[in-house]
Amino acid sequence: MKKVRFGVVGTNFITDWVIAGAREDERFELAAVCSRTRERGKEFAAKHSIPHVFTSLDEMASSDVVDAIYIASPNYMHCSQATLCMDRGKHVLCEKPMASNAREAAEMIASSQRNGVALMEAMKSTLSPNFCAVKENLHRIGTPRRYFASFCQYSSRYDKFKEGIILNAFRPELSNGAMMDIGVYTIYPLVALFGAPQSVSAQGVVLSSGADGQGAVNMQYEGMNATVLYSKIANSHLPAEIEGEDGNILIDRIQTPTDVRFYPRQAPASGQEKRVEGEPIGTADSHNEYYHEIREFIDLILSGHRESEINSHATSLATMQVIDEVRRQIGVRYPADEA
Repeated sequence: MKKVRFGVVGTNFITDWVIAGAREDERFELAAVCSRTRERGKEFAAKHSIPHVFTSLDEMASSDVVDAIYIASPNYMHCSQATLCMDRGKHVLCEKPMASNAREAAEMIASSQRNGVALMEAMKSTLSPNFCAVKENLHRIGTPRRYFASFCQYSSRYDKFKEGIILNAFRPELSNGAMMDIGVYTIYPLVALFGAPQSVSAQGVVLSSGADGQGAVNMQYEGMNATVLYSKIANSHLPAEIEGEDGNILIDRIQTPTDVRFYPRQAPASGQEKRVEGEPIGTADSHNEYYHEIREFIDLILSGHRESEINSHATSLATMQVIDEVRRQIGVRYPADEA
């Protein structure tokens, strides 16, 4: 069985989670880690039984011990690090959001094409079996009329923010903020299903650091509206829904779909709408939630493809274009935008 040897950039909890999911695929081999300090690199390597430790990304990307590199560094570093790796002939799985802005995302896509290597954004939700169920059943709702998604999750880092301690999540110099951290989970599936919107209208709350704390976005499609809500300063328990003329699809959590149901349009009985239970169309998934993105990425590499049909280059680029417009309208700028 062909193995794909991975190097990882970033030693935070997200990398821990991805490694746990990746190890459910027998083709995954964790060969190297790159950390800013050798001490931290060795500590992470010991934790995950990684044979090679690097403190230079160029050295890791130039070595013959890895075939692919997973990048989980701060957002503002994604473009430069991914481009360096691809220019050294390595395939790149880049954590979401792919880049600081659409210009950087386009540069990364061009590098993938120029070097003949795979590049994929690590958006796990759209590669899950339950999102596949949404796509497979979308025709049942008839003409789509509305998409709604909400991901609002109060961050413990906001408590620190209110104490005057600005952690990475709310630092625009790192290309961070609520949209980049969790709002992207509401936009990406929309674009994956329906493509880029015709227009975008956004409002938001910008914090004193210059990062957004929350926002609301309305988007227009031909014959359809889309609305998304996102926040790191308030909670919400609202599900996501796709409404059509013949029925609706209800998704419990847009960021991690575990319960997906189809509701056919019901004719009113005796002047009153009859409440019905939705038809479950999703599946129980025994795999770690990060397994599917690794499987998809390894499939690309071993089949010689450069991009995923689901987490495609076009979807990543269009998502970044929407996010750029949202940030422009609510007044969030990053140093990366000035490059």
